Amino acid sequence: MLDVLERWLRLSAERIRDEAPALTVLDQAIGDGDHGINMDRGFSAIVASLDAGVADAESEQARAALVLRTAGRTLISTVGGAAGPLYGTAFVRGAGALAAADPSTTSAGRLVAALDAAIEGISGLGKATIGEKTMLDALVPALAAGRAAIDAGADAGEVTRAIADAAETGALATVPMLATKGRASYLGERSVGHQDPGATSSALLLRALADVVAAG
Repeated sequence: MLDVLERWLRLSAERIRDEAPALTVLDQAIGDGDHGINMDRGFSAIVASLDAGVADAESEQARAALVLRTAGRTLISTVGGAAGPLYGTAFVRGAGALAAADPSTTSAGRLVAALDAAIEGISGLGKATIGEKTMLDALVPALAAGRAAIDAGADAGEVTRAIADAAETGALATVPMLATKGRASYLGERSVGHQDPGATSSALLLRALADVVAAG
């Protein structure tokens, strides 16, 4: 779990950097126009913290939770706008779920539990739900897909692939939505026809996770 988590954060940073201009273009249409720039700054800081190392912990599971919690706090302190607090809270809540998980739980089960906790954190902080043109429109379907895959007996690679596929579909589904939360809601009907940048970056992160798990 620890190795997967660290490789995921590093790959996510690479992909965020590559896609930062595209994310910024999406945000220029319905937001503050800085989502890609801010996310790149935050994930670059996460990589720096990984390079510096984190405090030791009693177990690999506890260390994985500490890495994720540190990443969340880094995002809160370095990413501007709403994305920093929302993603940071998601990572911190996910870390809490990892730390509390029964060690006998499968890796896929722990990942889904962390995603569930992350969504609860985002929903609570943003007072948002699915259908409002936010990152939840990618994350909530992803969670449902992950749970269904586990129930069907899928392995970790299949579960994370289902999660990523659902997140990408969810992000695309934000295009025709009317934004009712966040900066985009100020545009009213003009928010229709644009893909939500937060949902897009969420799908990007979950695809990176699927690719890391698939690579073994």
